[in-house]
Amino acid sequence: MRWENLTDESEHGRAADTALFGADAVTTRTFDTPEFQGITFHEVRARSVLNRVPGASRMPFEWTVNPYRGCTHACVYCFARKTHSYLDLDTGIGFDSQIVVKINAPEVLRRQLGSRRWQGDHVAMGTNVDCYQRAEGRYRLMPGIISALTDHANPFSILTKGTLILRDLDLLVRAAEVTDVGVSVSVGFLDAGLWRTVEPGTPAPERRLDVVRAFGEHGIGCGVLMAPVIPFLSDHPAQLRATVRAIAAAGATSVTPLVLHLRPGAREWFMHWLGQHHPHLVRRYERLYAEGAYAPKWYQRRITRQVHELAQEYGIGPARAGLARRIRPAEPAPAPAGEEPVQLSLL
Repeated sequence: MRWENLTDESEHGRAADTALFGADAVTTRTFDTPEFQGITFHEVRARSVLNRVPGASRMPFEWTVNPYRGCTHACVYCFARKTHSYLDLDTGIGFDSQIVVKINAPEVLRRQLGSRRWQGDHVAMGTNVDCYQRAEGRYRLMPGIISALTDHANPFSILTKGTLILRDLDLLVRAAEVTDVGVSVSVGFLDAGLWRTVEPGTPAPERRLDVVRAFGEHGIGCGVLMAPVIPFLSDHPAQLRATVRAIAAAGATSVTPLVLHLRPGAREWFMHWLGQHHPHLVRRYERLYAEGAYAPKWYQRRITRQVHELAQEYGIGPARAGLARRIRPAEPAPAPAGEEPVQLSLL
């Protein structure tokens, strides 16, 4: 593997000149336990863990910390798959099963936060791969990372699909007493059949909503990134309504929809999955994503409008944070998974 290519900027799609560690700093391990069957861990000692996001990025933050590369959540659409190609690893099974672990991330972060050059900017986590993926249960890097940020009163946010974040709830409550802490959970849909095939290594959507509920009960507002909304599979009006309704019932402070985007690396793997599970949709996807990684703006706007209208109906939003929500009885369930959802019409 090309460890020398793992650089300060490569996690966000751009190579830099200085490697974060050398090949002699890598230890490869496997563990003979059911939860890690077939997974290889590459333990590295990082030289830096604060990553600057390239200026051309669409991300609304400048700095990230990613203690892992690769992700056992195995989401077939994950945009971070391309990063594995920098190590000569494939972006399919390799991304799901070859996990790079920065075992000294908490100590390095603490040192970097204490530098006179550091200005105390917001740090985002879970933006590349999930910092609460299965490996975190063994390596326990996040408690040290959260503690370092708390001790320096440095603002930060976490985005996750992992229920393991509840292990660190007390640490996050303590951090929120001294700095701005943002917690968001990713729940794109509720369909159990779709979840099992497209996000096979993640906790069920209902369990992720339990995380939202638990944080709200401890005084930390938790938003939901409704992502991805998957065209023709989770975009039916009844599906959108059911998802937003469940998000509201969990006490989310906000809901932000994000339509599936298919960057190189993720696109090939997702289309392979689509051909196996929903071959009748392949041509429709080729047309919808003919112009690039993103669905057409008219489609994105329509989904955003529908979700925002539903959010308003169910009382989700910062102005209503913490208030009890009166949820109406559930709407009829969407069509069975075997039937093709009806494509929405453009207004």
